[in-house]
Amino acid sequence: MKYKFKTKPYAHQITALEKSWNRETYAYFMEMGTGKTKVLIDNAAMLYDKGKINGLLIVAPKGVVGTWYNHELPTHLPNHIENVTVLWQANITKKQKEILDSLFKAGEDLRILVMNVEALSTEKGYDYAFKFLHAHNALVAIDESTTIKNPSAKRTKNIIKLSNVAKYKRIMTGSPVTKNPLDLYSQCEFLNPYLLDFTSYYAFRNRYAQMKTIHVQGRSIQVVDKFQNLGELSDTLKNFSYRVLKEDCLDLPDKIYIKRQITLSADQRKLYEQMRKEALATLNGKKVTTVNALTQLMRLHQITCGHFTADDGSIQRIPNNRINELMSVLEETEGKAIIWAHYQWDIKDIIKEVVKVHGPGSIVDYYGLTPQDERQDNIKKFQNNDKCRFIVGTPQTGGYGITLTAANTVIYYSNGYDLEKRLQSEDRAHRIGQKKAVTYVDINAEETVDEKIVKSLRKKINIASEVLGEELKSWI
Repeated sequence: MKYKFKTKPYAHQITALEKSWNRETYAYFMEMGTGKTKVLIDNAAMLYDKGKINGLLIVAPKGVVGTWYNHELPTHLPNHIENVTVLWQANITKKQKEILDSLFKAGEDLRILVMNVEALSTEKGYDYAFKFLHAHNALVAIDESTTIKNPSAKRTKNIIKLSNVAKYKRIMTGSPVTKNPLDLYSQCEFLNPYLLDFTSYYAFRNRYAQMKTIHVQGRSIQVVDKFQNLGELSDTLKNFSYRVLKEDCLDLPDKIYIKRQITLSADQRKLYEQMRKEALATLNGKKVTTVNALTQLMRLHQITCGHFTADDGSIQRIPNNRINELMSVLEETEGKAIIWAHYQWDIKDIIKEVVKVHGPGSIVDYYGLTPQDERQDNIKKFQNNDKCRFIVGTPQTGGYGITLTAANTVIYYSNGYDLEKRLQSEDRAHRIGQKKAVTYVDINAEETVDEKIVKSLRKKINIASEVLGEELKSWI
């Protein structure tokens, strides 16, 4: 394919573009880490260069809208394409209104609006997206389209209504079927209600699922008993989608790094700001050493993870978004995954949530409180038992000497400061026996010390020994 790409595409990305670039509707069913975001940006650039579109609406989960805006678009959108790019903010101040209004000024630039999918549940978000699409010949892309798998959800209904005023439509996800094939219906309805050739969700369900009646608290409800005709469904999908797994991509780098951002809850932000002021007051009142700066940093870091140590030494939980983001990442993950957490306190919360969603036996642990006589059994279950999809542990305990090559996705729920522990924990999956590229996902809280920690570790800086006290103070 002859095109002036800003960043060189891999072979599977070229294939995706060749199959899709001028199609009005298309689905990129590409596993996390295979670069579907770049494919979408290149697709939009091609359509713009051909005069087909002058607008691009990107709808993505909260955890990745910042990445789209700050990293993916600046990295991959070709330099010759003049653009006006705006990140949606629900709180529309006078300044924000001026920024939003720039999307409608006369000009030939490509106008790009990045919105979080949750905004489409609101009247304000829906109305603005409709106004944007009505004013432009636009491509609408739903990133991680499993977020619209629920046909009865308000955001799903709103997004499907928006599809009527979009010229081109794309859905993107690494895991199109998170629980069952019925999740596909709404995603495909957004593209075109006739693609699956069913007049309703219930007609679709009757074709591909057998139902049974169960009785719960005196009520009779219909649930899926088993699926049927899945070969037929797979053949139908092939007409308008491209499926690729990391194992199919021979030219991918050995390690792929992804960030997922979260925002602090109101309670977290209030406590974080209070603790930050106290930390600065403490450090300003004494000579700043690396040790006392790290102590203050740790207190702030704990808050970003959803807990803090009270004056009496007890651990207090704070409402936070981190566990929800972890579950979103797991939903998008094919196969098995390793979850690393810096604090033992978080392990129990992670296990509880994973069991609730994925069922008993879906996760094992390997950390300080895991009994010695269970540790090797847990590794064997993870490596060999298909039902066990996840292992959670701390890099301090599980980051050394064990082999976890059954996974090619590694998620850092939170990070510590020790570079050696980070590198060692990365290598539990990336070692002899691993036949696929490994994707590393860092969950971090935006505008906090969390971002500094992840950035330094990725640059292979050992925070505990290489960053001086005064520099750590500036992080706070």
